[in-house]
Amino acid sequence: MEDTDVVLLWGSNARNAHPIWFHHLLKGIRRGTRLYVIDPRRTESARWADVWMGLNVGTDIALSNGMAREIIHAGLTHPAFIANATEGFEAYARSVEPYTLDVVEKITGVPADVIREAAHTYAKADKAMVCWTLGITEHHNATDNVLALINLSLLTGHVGRWGSGCNPLRGQNNVQGGGDMGAIPNKLPGFQDMLDDTARTRIEQMWGTKIQRKYGWNLTEMLHAMDRGDLTALFCIGENPAQSDADGNHVEKLLRGLDHLVVQEIFLTKTAQLAHVVLPSTTSWAESEGCVTNSERRIQRVRKAVEPPEGARDELWILSEIAKRLGHDWGQPSAEDVWNEVRRVAPAFCGGMSYARMEAMGGIQWPCPDDNHPGTKFLHGRLWETPRGGRAAPFSVVQHEGPVETPDAEYPLLLTTGRRLESYNTGVQSGGYDSPLHLGETLDLSPEDAAALGVAAGEAVRVVSRRGHVVAPARIDPGLRPGVVFMTFHFPDEVATNLLTIDESDARSGTAEFKACAVRVEPAEVAVETGD
Repeated sequence: MEDTDVVLLWGSNARNAHPIWFHHLLKGIRRGTRLYVIDPRRTESARWADVWMGLNVGTDIALSNGMAREIIHAGLTHPAFIANATEGFEAYARSVEPYTLDVVEKITGVPADVIREAAHTYAKADKAMVCWTLGITEHHNATDNVLALINLSLLTGHVGRWGSGCNPLRGQNNVQGGGDMGAIPNKLPGFQDMLDDTARTRIEQMWGTKIQRKYGWNLTEMLHAMDRGDLTALFCIGENPAQSDADGNHVEKLLRGLDHLVVQEIFLTKTAQLAHVVLPSTTSWAESEGCVTNSERRIQRVRKAVEPPEGARDELWILSEIAKRLGHDWGQPSAEDVWNEVRRVAPAFCGGMSYARMEAMGGIQWPCPDDNHPGTKFLHGRLWETPRGGRAAPFSVVQHEGPVETPDAEYPLLLTTGRRLESYNTGVQSGGYDSPLHLGETLDLSPEDAAALGVAAGEAVRVVSRRGHVVAPARIDPGLRPGVVFMTFHFPDEVATNLLTIDESDARSGTAEFKACAVRVEPAEVAVETGD
């Protein structure tokens, strides 16, 4: 980030949501990095940008395809990289042909000359990155959105090299590590596929048990299974779906309908309050031993800093005790014991990452298959090899689709959601105490919409969708364009924003469409206490 020429920061208010990462980006900006922020809102991040591309919500694929068409027509692709490292270019080039600059301007609201300038600058750069977060992934076509951005990287060869790449910024500590360890429904540890018979058989022999040859459910699919009655028990560790998932009233009804809900947590969250059994644990990072993986795939050691409160139990102890009651004695494994098992289960992934090596090297980037391997700096560096190592990187044909729910006469505004700097997720760890930073929730709306509605800053308003309503004080935000309003999900006990959001999700990733739903705003009948 400190040594790149161009950054497309797409669907991400990283200044607020990833402040440490953004600090490194600012170092790059001071050295000459050109920043384009692509976001419906003129965010805090956009204030540091050379160009803010304020697109309409849910039009990211149209913008990416339009930039790609311009790059192709201007002769700014990387032909050698495309020929050696990719496949499917011809079909992709045909698919973006309808996305002329004029057409894309009408879809996205971004002026054609701005699209052209951004496309040329990105393509001509020696080193360039596309970085994104939930503004890309929290849509009903999330996977296609990501593929559209990857297409731009492949088109220009901005991948697998220093200062270049297509980079999803992780939202919480060790989100990447959860996926690394197989906490996703189609993978075993080290991203070994559940349908890979060789990998599955080898792990079955190590574990002494059978592993079903089928994919599991993601969270959205779990909720659908609860609705059908196919899922009747849930073990929830460090997650608060009662307040973090879309269409919150429906989610709460499903959780209440379970035969057995177990929640393992550090606080009595709303989900924990619905549980039949609550297991107080040391989920807090400060109370834990183990490893975490950051956004650049660097696995690092974590050491316990404080003792947990009386009554809390180590997570490994809890899981081992449950296993014992199910007839499997795991003994009393340490965090290092577990990690060494991961190394045996997924040797190609982390076989060379002992605790001693990680401590000596300050962390190691996976994959690292043996003790002599330095770790992998560029995951896709092989694409530059001649002949190329491994299979080609595919271009993906993806087409623009707008949000599932769009404004109409009854619900004339589009609500999009996100994060603020001073708060964290559902507020479990950052709320519930007096602080000058604990400002509470607001409904942010443009000056034009505020004037049209006759709403003053700080005035209590009712926000209504087809699924529910909440009351919040209004905040006038000049960074919002007319027709779009903004809220967060940080204060669900005070303003349960996810009562409004739509229960639609991406069929492949299961990610809910938190970024777009239709609402109306009207005067509130109750007073709302507001901060300064």
